Amino acid sequence: MANEELPKGWEKRLSRSTGQHYYFNTYTRESQWDVPTKAAQPSCDNDEPETIECSHILVKHAGSRRPSSWREENITRTKEEALELIKSYREQIVSGKATFSEIATKYSDCSSAKRGGDLGPFRRGTMQIPFEQAAFALKVGELSSPVDTDSGIHIIERTE
Repeated sequence: MANEELPKGWEKRLSRSTGQHYYFNTYTRESQWDVPTKAAQPSCDNDEPETIECSHILVKHAGSRRPSSWREENITRTKEEALELIKSYREQIVSGKATFSEIATKYSDCSSAKRGGDLGPFRRGTMQIPFEQAAFALKVGELSSPVDTDSGIHIIERTE
């Protein structure tokens, strides 16, 4: 598969986090794990910003792609338990009991916890699709509902 012929507009790339190959649409900047079968089509949505900035809180579970983090070497909680934790963190933020940054710093399973969950600027095609879709759908200052990805369950705050 080294000389794999891809349809027009697609690139094969290597994920730094998993070591697996994925496929990148050079027009929409979206990525996918499955080998593309059709040529990529240019995106029609031109009023969307090229890059956005978000913070997130990640709660991993036993079924996550990599069920360990800086906080816990072996994560054994269920997906349902992870969802309940995310919902409780979101409620604390919405009710004003804690800030997004406080919760992220203390409880997020992502290394971005050291920065209060700040992921910095990113563009389409750099995050997992469910995360990216939720992040780009948010308005600045808005908080997402729980978002399920291969990494775990997130809540996202659009910061810019």
